[in-house]
Amino acid sequence: MSRKILEGIKVLDLTNVLSGPFTTLHMALLGAEVIKVENPKDGDLARKLGIVPGLNKQLMGTSFLAQNCNKLSITLNTKSSEGKELFRKLVKDADVVVENFRPGVMDRLGLGYRTLAEINPKLIYCAISGFGQTGPDALKPAYDQIIQGLSGEMAVNGDERLNPLRTGFPVCDTVGGLNAAFAVMAALFHRERTGEGQFIDVALLDSIMPLMGWVAANLLIGGEQPVLMGNDNFTAAPSGTFRTQDGHINIAANKQEQWEAVCDVLEVPELKTDPRFQERDTRKKNRKALTPLLEAKLAQRPTAHWVEALNAKDVPSGDILSLEDALRQPQVQHRQVLQKVTVAGVGDVEVFGLTALFEKTPGSVDAPPPTLGEHNARIFGALGLSEAEQAELKAKGVI
Repeated sequence: MSRKILEGIKVLDLTNVLSGPFTTLHMALLGAEVIKVENPKDGDLARKLGIVPGLNKQLMGTSFLAQNCNKLSITLNTKSSEGKELFRKLVKDADVVVENFRPGVMDRLGLGYRTLAEINPKLIYCAISGFGQTGPDALKPAYDQIIQGLSGEMAVNGDERLNPLRTGFPVCDTVGGLNAAFAVMAALFHRERTGEGQFIDVALLDSIMPLMGWVAANLLIGGEQPVLMGNDNFTAAPSGTFRTQDGHINIAANKQEQWEAVCDVLEVPELKTDPRFQERDTRKKNRKALTPLLEAKLAQRPTAHWVEALNAKDVPSGDILSLEDALRQPQVQHRQVLQKVTVAGVGDVEVFGLTALFEKTPGSVDAPPPTLGEHNARIFGALGLSEAEQAELKAKGVI
């Protein structure tokens, strides 16, 4: 079996809900030993979040199951003196600490980066928060939707009838998590070359804004305010969503030759010479006149016909699938984006695996999300605590 990229790397994961767990999930899929450090009462809040009430009561909510494969779970009250001491012992041979508390929380516990770096100078400490560790908004609370609104993302989404519009999944949390995972990997590479650990400050607000690079560039460089375009793509025409006989189709004719191919496939050669549509910029200005002319032809046949015909002429096009159909489409199955794992007391569940396919060091789903405190005996035993000592600490609410 191939050695995984992060095999031998130990991560202490104090995160909750999504952004942080999404960060450490990617590290766990790459082979790191990720130890979730959870509060003894009910653990990660995501354990109680999800659509299935019975799983929430088991502290294995769907939101938790989705983000925590390959991880170990211990319970530890880091507010207690005994809990702090146990955490410091864990830090001695850890490589990474990841937390997504509000700025200052870990410092007030006496477990901030400066303190932990004295114990382990090679430690990489990643703090994820809504607004970052510094700045006028640093101490404000934040969830994904708050960041969507403050980033401008909701303002540029939707159309004249429906705006502002939230993205239908927690894009800021997940992008922030990916940004943090990327940052930790870069810090590990730096440490490999220099031996130095360091502190990483990741803000969800910072993380999402560069994703609007083209829209922002039009404003910052071109002086053009965003225009609400719904399902149309501002970079070209025809590029967007169009009605067909039985539904809708996405077409992205971004090149001149692709536009001409659209005319050929739809059998509207006269549009090629129409002065309103001959050139890219004029087509963009006249897209409202162009769309109904195209849809009149598209309405004559079902989506599947047009997808095949357009793709055959090298015009990017595709159906607009429901989530269920998207998850079951042959291409996604071929790429093994979803993997099955058996969870005790729950059964077989499907979760997302690592979507970067490494030839020599592939990531994989090897273990189900852990039950709360499932690995207490293993981890605390390795620290030298006897069963009796662990039982005493449990009775005191420390673990």
